[in-house]
Amino acid sequence: LRGLSPLNQILCQKEDNSLIFEARFESGNLQKVVKVNEFEYQLTLRTDLYTSRHTQWYYFQVSNTQAGMPYRFTIVNFTKRNSLYKRGLRPLLYSEADAKKHKVGWRRTGNEIKYYKNNVGQDGRQYFSLTWTFQFPHDRDICYFAHCYPYTYSALQEYLMAISRDPVKSRCCKIHVLCYSLAGNIVYVLTITNPSQSGKGTKRKAVILTARVHPGETNSSWIMKGFLDYILGDSDKAQFLRDNFVFKVVPMLNPDGVIVGNHRCSLTGQDLNRKYRSNGKKFYPSIWYTRNMIKRVMGERDVFLYCDIHGHNRKQNVFMYGCERKKQSKAPNVHPRVFPFLLSKSCPDKFSFPDCHFRVRKSKQGTGRVVMWRMGVNNSYTLEAS
Repeated sequence: LRGLSPLNQILCQKEDNSLIFEARFESGNLQKVVKVNEFEYQLTLRTDLYTSRHTQWYYFQVSNTQAGMPYRFTIVNFTKRNSLYKRGLRPLLYSEADAKKHKVGWRRTGNEIKYYKNNVGQDGRQYFSLTWTFQFPHDRDICYFAHCYPYTYSALQEYLMAISRDPVKSRCCKIHVLCYSLAGNIVYVLTITNPSQSGKGTKRKAVILTARVHPGETNSSWIMKGFLDYILGDSDKAQFLRDNFVFKVVPMLNPDGVIVGNHRCSLTGQDLNRKYRSNGKKFYPSIWYTRNMIKRVMGERDVFLYCDIHGHNRKQNVFMYGCERKKQSKAPNVHPRVFPFLLSKSCPDKFSFPDCHFRVRKSKQGTGRVVMWRMGVNNSYTLEAS
């Protein structure tokens, strides 16, 4: 190399094949990466902002890839003892090259997947590792990994914009600002019902649906999107539901947490699904305004059902948590087990009634489900999806 120019010397040096990691984008989460050897990397997730806890959600970009090489990634700071990764769950991979060439989106990946207890951390806490092997599909590709299918705040805004521009859907779906988050992001509320003849609309009962109070539970947003696609569709059943009910929908309760890539908390470092009894309008605006909106609706019409949609990281199936008094009325039309039971009969391959629970625990007193139940909504539920 002695006789070469500085530029040619650089070109003749061994090419650096190290992967390049990035998570500084909407909903991204990755704190640190250590290269163990040529094809093995140790990853540390970022805790929720302003906390020292809550590591589950991950979403990061990898570039400078080599196809066909046996890579291993190990995330070393999970805190949950049990995980669906022990029961067949696999990480998600998105390849920009595959998306462009073959129109392939997110897909499950990984072999030799293990979730196990590792050494106790410097803070004295017990941590758990997730490790997997895989091969990148293309050289010099840009790929993404995620715990669950991402659904960003921007994706929600684009979806709502499409509804507002649709001349048919916008007639039965009105989109309003419920409030603004701590960071100034809009928390949307949707009112869905068919236009009524004068005087008849007040007889319609209300259904309240909320989602994404926990940012890392992205499957709750996909369930909400599926519901909105259905209820705004032109099927006879959707028409019937819109003729007979008024749906009040808050599709994303915690936009700030979603944007920054938190798993559970808002920018206060608090779990918003424990704040429904709080009067902290300033600190928990989406919760305060949602509760007050429901109170206002209850003054106008009967509320048939309240359901807050979540994702579960340790249990399989789709199921519900309800609220049941120790001495529950035997009248079937007011029994909280009826609605989940009917769901299990209508879709037994997807909904599991044996996994449903109806006990009200002390630790859940501040949740939306329990607070709405104590406010008088008998059919008050948390829907959990694996």
